[in-house]
Amino acid sequence: MTPSHIAGNPAKLTAQQRELIEIAATLGREKFASRAAQIDRDAVFPFENYADMRDAGLLKICVPQAYGGLGADFPTYVMVAAEIGRHCGATALTWNMHVCSAMWAGFIADALDMTPEQRADHERCRAVHFKRVVEEGKVYAQPFSEGGSAAAGKAPWGTLAKKVDGGYLVTGRKIFASLSGAADYYGVLCTLDKPGAGMRDSMYLAVPADAEGVSVSGPWDPLGMRGTVSRNLEFKDVFVADDARMMPEGLYFQAASRFPHMFATLSPTYMGLAQAAYDFTVQYLRGEMPGTPPVKRRMYPTKQVATAEMRIKLEQTRALFLQNARDAQVDPDRDTRMRLYAAHYTIMENANDIARLAIRTCGGQSMLKSLHLERIYRDSRCGSLMLPWTAELCVDRLGRECLYEPGERDEAIDA
Repeated sequence: MTPSHIAGNPAKLTAQQRELIEIAATLGREKFASRAAQIDRDAVFPFENYADMRDAGLLKICVPQAYGGLGADFPTYVMVAAEIGRHCGATALTWNMHVCSAMWAGFIADALDMTPEQRADHERCRAVHFKRVVEEGKVYAQPFSEGGSAAAGKAPWGTLAKKVDGGYLVTGRKIFASLSGAADYYGVLCTLDKPGAGMRDSMYLAVPADAEGVSVSGPWDPLGMRGTVSRNLEFKDVFVADDARMMPEGLYFQAASRFPHMFATLSPTYMGLAQAAYDFTVQYLRGEMPGTPPVKRRMYPTKQVATAEMRIKLEQTRALFLQNARDAQVDPDRDTRMRLYAAHYTIMENANDIARLAIRTCGGQSMLKSLHLERIYRDSRCGSLMLPWTAELCVDRLGRECLYEPGERDEAIDA
């Protein structure tokens, strides 16, 4: 039985979308899937997968064509990411961190307001970063979390960038830093160190992994997404030149406020995991799972009902996923923003729920590490915990925006 296309009906895809999804599918089937167990078991970064993606041109997917990249838009990227996630969640999730560096500096920055001087400076700086990706195959990471409320958009970044002659000195610490020890550059979100600095003074700087003052620390032995190798990153008076700017000073705040879909690029990985859990169930119940006896279990009504329930959840998830991809733009209206929260939450939660149903339906063998469903289950559970939009934060934002117009407040209730 032929598995579903990650986009559902591929008939309306562009030629580029069909080509790139097929490249991802081929790499996933022929290479990534067979490596995923070892990557997960040993909690090591998928270097071989990145070499394959580099050769296939996928590291430059969102670099604008004018700079030698593929120039993929938001819908194209998320569908390709979902297809990779179908075969190796850790590869898709870390690839997201790399691609976002080009996406934020590329078409997202192009949609924002800048002075002519800022625009010229940004063109100069991003040409440096895009050249590294396109011509040198360099990998960029995007360390986000710090253990406080900055990653959730509630406070300035604790990591500071002090302006000095010719550049900046970066000092701070990031936790859960995916690609730590694997990336060539860390796209560090930080705050310009000046009196009274706030969230509007955010910086986005590319710090070379081998720069003096950069260190990786801490163990890495998590439940799932083990191949992301998200250890701690520490920066102590790390000098970076002015052209390390991935965005002009202060522009990140504008991007975060006006292009919220930039924070929904983690969920495609979990769309892929949801599809993978369903695919496993169908293959297993039909007696077609490699490494298991060719015993059919599809004739039992309980299995048919459970599979139908999984398919319904999968299609609900895919519908929101694809609508969210089409919605991505600068300054979305209120309904679009609320649909974004709903989509992100649904994808993250439904991926794990579909994996839960898959394990219950397929039975005891599906818990064995010799099969990949238990890894899908563990990986899928991690999505709802990931900043900047955890499941809880999505519900909190959605609930408030459903009930309050901007600026509305309630009167204090006397105790």
